[in-house]
Amino acid sequence: MKLRALFAGLLFVPLCSFAADKEYTLIIKDHHFVPSEIRVPAGQKVKLIVENQDATPEEFESHELNREKIIAPKSKATIFIGPLKAGKYPFFGEFNQATARGVVIVE
Repeated sequence: MKLRALFAGLLFVPLCSFAADKEYTLIIKDHHFVPSEIRVPAGQKVKLIVENQDATPEEFESHELNREKIIAPKSKATIFIGPLKAGKYPFFGEFNQATARGVVIVE
C-alpha cells in the first residue's frame, strides 16, 4: 500500500511543474512595442506572447534577459523569461531600434 501511495505521489510531481506560467502579451505595431512597459513578479517564470502586427519581421532582443527571437510578419512568438530578481530589463527591436523599445519591470 505504501508503494502504491509513493508511486501516485511521484506521478503528481511532474504535473506540478507544468503549472501555468503568468502570461503577458506584447504587440509590435508600427515598429513599436505596445505596451512599452510590462510589470512582472520577481522570482517567477513568465511567458511573453509577442505578436507582430506589422508587415515586416522584427526581432525581440534583450541582452539583460539573454533573449533574442525573430518574429515573422503577422505572426506570434512565445518567449519565456525568469525567474528574475527585482529590477529593470530593457528590450528592443533589432530591426527598428529607434522606435521599438521597451522594458520589463520586475517587482
